[in-house]
Amino acid sequence: MTQGPITSPPPVRHAAAPDLSVVIPLYNEVETVPELARRLSEALERLGRSWEVVVVDDGSSDGSFEALAAVHRADPRFRIIQLRRNFGQTPAFAAGFDAARGAVVVTMDADLQNDPDDIGKLLDEMDAGGYDIVSGWRQDRKEPLLLRRIPSFFGNRVMRGLTGVNLRDTGCSLKAYRGEVIKNTRLYGNFHRFIPAVASWYGVRVSEVPVRDNQRAHGSSKYGRGLARAPRVLLDLLTLHFLLNYATRPIHIFGGMGIASFGLGFLISAYLSWVKLFGHENIGNRPLLMLAVLLIIIGVQFVSMGFLGELMVRTYYESQNKPIYAVREMLDGPAA
Repeated sequence: MTQGPITSPPPVRHAAAPDLSVVIPLYNEVETVPELARRLSEALERLGRSWEVVVVDDGSSDGSFEALAAVHRADPRFRIIQLRRNFGQTPAFAAGFDAARGAVVVTMDADLQNDPDDIGKLLDEMDAGGYDIVSGWRQDRKEPLLLRRIPSFFGNRVMRGLTGVNLRDTGCSLKAYRGEVIKNTRLYGNFHRFIPAVASWYGVRVSEVPVRDNQRAHGSSKYGRGLARAPRVLLDLLTLHFLLNYATRPIHIFGGMGIASFGLGFLISAYLSWVKLFGHENIGNRPLLMLAVLLIIIGVQFVSMGFLGELMVRTYYESQNKPIYAVREMLDGPAA
């Protein structure tokens, strides 16, 4: 039997990458889903750009995924990702960033406290100033003064001091990022609050615009909020400060503390030696002697930790060929 010519299957056609991706983590917000989809569609259509919405269902148990699936069937530009369990806001954002295809990525909360109509403000500011990140600034916040706004005020000041990123409202989820910036930003722990600070390692240009802060329409926040998260945020801030300033040179922080500790212990021991040799005093039972020995030992340990950190950094970067720099633009070759 004669066989016909063997032909290869037709190539798979992928939809063109949109101009804009909106990434939204969602957890148990079934009441908000229809209104969220409607208001987002209306706001994004008015922008005159191609768009997609990536909603990450963070292990909801209230029927949110079924409601999102109905939205996707009605408009495939709403792309839905369902995580196997509730991983938390930062992993949900990370999953959305990995799936986003837009040249610009906008983030917002699912509870509509961030107003979809403000997305245009972020994009206009980004285009006008050539910024890499534009953050929303909630001027008229609706949260309680004592439990939310005052702690947030001091938290923002601490964050500016430790990260060097001058934002007045780091807690606002409504932000716009250049796609290449967010794709090169890796998130761990609860770092979704500090994405501009994490990205600042690459030398990004950041701006801020006033946005609205709406009352929550349904229920209460499903992600942890309030004063209970303050210790976690502070620890994350200290971790971020270390990563931004010493991730590629750990010997500078550990070695600095080691030299300070060793030097102080050496000075105390030198004083005690003088007292022993020339003052003929007994120093064996003096607490100061134990302090000097302890400081010297701690100093040696800190310096050793710095050397080990340097070895780990070199292994991390060299084994994966990771650069320790970021290029914004390169002009090379003959002019066109």
